[in-house]
Amino acid sequence: QVQLVESGGGLVQPGGSLRLSCTVFGFTLDDYAIPWFRQAPGKGREGVSCISSRDGSPRYADSVKGRFTISRDNAKNTVYLQMNDLKPEDAGVYYCTAQRSRYDCASYVNARGVDYWGKGTLVTVSS
Repeated sequence: QVQLVESGGGLVQPGGSLRLSCTVFGFTLDDYAIPWFRQAPGKGREGVSCISSRDGSPRYADSVKGRFTISRDNAKNTVYLQMNDLKPEDAGVYYCTAQRSRYDCASYVNARGVDYWGKGTLVTVSS
């Protein structure tokens, strides 16, 4: 059974850091690219980052470039999203997803080829 489980969300002050984890079940990280999305209340979904299934190469939205780092541990079937210098506009529910490997992060911001979603983890950035 395919499942994606996010963890690591919480409350952090502006300028702080969090590391989100996404552990996948029912497939390996060689099978699917893993995009992360976020959604703030009253706002649309935003593709934040993606890690390639083929070579682990990352992609980032301009809004998080230089502050977020995506990585993976294939042995643990886990993808990490390290978030530094967090801003209030980074707040929202973060979802990890699985995108078919033939897309390999192409058009991930549109969720193209995304077959599976986790339930999300809440990130709150507030002083």
